[in-house]
Amino acid sequence: MSFTIIMTWRSGISFSIAGYAAAAILSASLTAGTVSGRVRLIDSNDSFVKKQGDFSGVVVWLASTDKSSAASSHKHVRMLQKDKKFSPHMLVISTGTTVEFPNLDPIFHNAFSNFNGQIFDIALYPPGSSRSVRFDRPGIVRVFCNIHPSMSAIIVVLNSNYFATTDRDGRFTLSNVASGDYEIHFFHERSTPETLDRLTHTIRVPEEEDDLPAVTISEAGYLPVAHKNKYGRDYPPNAEDSQTYSWPVR
Repeated sequence: MSFTIIMTWRSGISFSIAGYAAAAILSASLTAGTVSGRVRLIDSNDSFVKKQGDFSGVVVWLASTDKSSAASSHKHVRMLQKDKKFSPHMLVISTGTTVEFPNLDPIFHNAFSNFNGQIFDIALYPPGSSRSVRFDRPGIVRVFCNIHPSMSAIIVVLNSNYFATTDRDGRFTLSNVASGDYEIHFFHERSTPETLDRLTHTIRVPEEEDDLPAVTISEAGYLPVAHKNKYGRDYPPNAEDSQTYSWPVR
């Protein structure tokens, strides 16, 4: 596990003794660090990982050991539906964030999630319109379309403001992290919960040691399973090519 912890000091200037003391106290309370590292994936059957060494898409976040300090957000973000795909495929948000699902295709869509994380169903809606969902509790939300079985996405909802997703090289950076003790967590959609739980451990920001080995995440034990529609039934044959829910394009 390779982490680099960099301290950043924010200080103020005051021309009075009292003001200087207050600024010093405020500066000390605003110390922040940058946590960076690298993740490597092994035991994968995914062609992008095996042939191209693509280690992107791993979510990394810090959870304060002070359980009372949960994150809360009032942000609005978007997960597009275009070309029969959700974009982005992996979306990471803090609790309290509202996700909008605009339909940019010339056909109807019906985004839903009926297991894990927050359950929702925004029903069937036409092209050019949008629906939204506010996510108020942490969890892994697997999103599907009730019309098109190939459409899938993941929303990772966290009680944290410190999170990142690895790039192609497996690198990640968490910036402006308030000093203190944290649990570091990892999520990868093709790794088992047991594998990921074993990677959770405590770190301190600022961290004295900055030259640790990279995190290795195994995909062994991952078994892809075809999902059902929102009624818990198999999708109809040729559902992917169905034009039943098409909309005229002018």
